[in-house]
Amino acid sequence: MVRGKIQMKRIENATSRQVTFSKRRNGLLKKAYELSVLCEAEVAVIVFSQKGRLHEFSSTDMQKTIERYYKHAKGGQTNNTDQVEQYMQRLKRESASMAKKIEHLDDSQRKLLGHGLSLCTFEELQEIESQLGRSLRSIRARKAQLFVEQITQLKAKESLLLEENARLREQYGAKNPREVLAQEKDVVTNCSRSCQSSQTDVETELFIGLPEMRCSKAVKASGVFETQR
Repeated sequence: MVRGKIQMKRIENATSRQVTFSKRRNGLLKKAYELSVLCEAEVAVIVFSQKGRLHEFSSTDMQKTIERYYKHAKGGQTNNTDQVEQYMQRLKRESASMAKKIEHLDDSQRKLLGHGLSLCTFEELQEIESQLGRSLRSIRARKAQLFVEQITQLKAKESLLLEENARLREQYGAKNPREVLAQEKDVVTNCSRSCQSSQTDVETELFIGLPEMRCSKAVKASGVFETQR
């Protein structure tokens, strides 16, 4: 399939522009790598995105490649070297600033966890307390929301169970839940009485001796019981 000719102008759609940038940037860096490997060339590529993000590739040290470029390029060599030096100094300052920000965030996290508070002033402790109070309010609000959702779900389950109970009563002809409970109580009472009567028929007397002696005693007991009757 023949690819259509792409018109060289700015892509208006932001999403399409970002996708195109990512694809072509990767392709450019890949071609630079292949050129450096296949031809043993010293290649350096620097790309800044629309948002200022740096993307680079260098087959050797980037700074040495840039210095070599300025030596062979037209114009004042001293000025170009100064510009490179200024650029490197700016990158170092940005790196140091990011390191300080990361250290500040780590220190704030330790203080929020209750560590390293001995060197804090009253104002710093008050600010930490305010932050914890705001966090606690957010946690409680979320917790209350979860409670409300759980209560709603339980009420919905209760409604479904009541409907199912009503359907079963209609299906099996139960007139009233109180009558059903009374019938169940009668069944339990009858079962307990029958169990008690059966327990009275069981011999519970403890006997120690030979089996013949126990049999003779059982015969005498039965004779006495028949006489009483």
